[in-house]
Amino acid sequence: MTMMYDCLIVGGGAAGFFTAINIVERNPKAKVAILERGAEVLGKVRISGGGRCNVTHACFESNELVKFYPRGEKELRGPFHQFCSGDTIEWFERHGVALKIEDDGRMFPVSNSSQTIIDCFLKATQQLGIKVLTGQSVQSIFKKDNYWKIDTQNQNYQAEKLILATGSNPKIWEMLQEFGHAIIPPVPSLFTFNTKDPRIKELPGVSAKVTVRVKDTKLEATGPLLITHWGMSGPAILKLSAWGARILHDKNYQFTLFVNWLHTIDTEEAIAQLKTLKQEQAKKTVAKKSPFELTNRLWESLVLAAGITAETKWADLSKTQLQNLAQQLTNGVFQINGKSTFKEEFVTAGGIDLKEINFKTMESKIHPNLYFAGEIVNIDAITGGFNFQNAWTSGFIVANAVG
Repeated sequence: MTMMYDCLIVGGGAAGFFTAINIVERNPKAKVAILERGAEVLGKVRISGGGRCNVTHACFESNELVKFYPRGEKELRGPFHQFCSGDTIEWFERHGVALKIEDDGRMFPVSNSSQTIIDCFLKATQQLGIKVLTGQSVQSIFKKDNYWKIDTQNQNYQAEKLILATGSNPKIWEMLQEFGHAIIPPVPSLFTFNTKDPRIKELPGVSAKVTVRVKDTKLEATGPLLITHWGMSGPAILKLSAWGARILHDKNYQFTLFVNWLHTIDTEEAIAQLKTLKQEQAKKTVAKKSPFELTNRLWESLVLAAGITAETKWADLSKTQLQNLAQQLTNGVFQINGKSTFKEEFVTAGGIDLKEINFKTMESKIHPNLYFAGEIVNIDAITGGFNFQNAWTSGFIVANAVG
């Protein structure tokens, strides 16, 4: 028996739920169902932000917000004018969820628990009569006359409007290719760098505000860098990985990274400051105490890497040693060999080619009544609540178009 709906949403994640709720809030008579292939819905919401769910970011200007999206910056400008982070805050508050802003701009539920967001969505779908059907893995999608036919392994469905919110699901992308859509091949984004460099080997947990850049590219990022057991992580590295997702994939994650541990101080400036220190702290041991905003352990490691012994006094530094130390501080060369996924927050760059989507409605330009929400399209962001904001905005726009 075929189950009939007005709107069928494939994907029981953040984008799928937000879309469904907004459709029925606009049109209470709409018969809507969410199909989820897994046994549980909203799995990614549960683990995001360390189990706290980083709902959005406190950036309220559309033209500023788009700058956090390595892919989708141009296309999201219009959508963000329709539904931005301020609208997200208002939406959740209207649904009983208060959000708070942290020092770095990330926004979380006041409860500090992603369960609050999950409960909000489940309660809304229940109250609005939206069917949430789990264990429904889509096997095929057909277009027949003016409706869509979807078969899962145990049920057949039919709907006038089909919304795909399946994230980076290769099987759905393959089906879309058969429908004539171009898919930009997915590559990982938001990952950390692996390096076995002796300078940082004994320093896991140490962090510093840095500028990092990749040799022979225009890739550069600033922010905190965190030393880990396997190499480097932290906002500066994650930002670089997002902007460089395609380039670093093409390099097979083998590349040279330059690290300026002094953030904005260049080599010339560092030499000048070191010369002053040589005069002012002549009798003190160089390696003992960091004169910069670096931990003493990191400072000592870089001093030793510059060919200066642990006992050397500032007065005894040669010109070459000063230059070597300035290089280590402002232009440290690290060989990166591979990547690691950042926590469970796996994000990919890739998906439906943006040229094939009408961003006023999120509708396919190739097939009428086929809509997309969330990460299924070739849009992704750096870490900080921006990927969720794309899910909310695209879901809202779809709901506006079909509601």
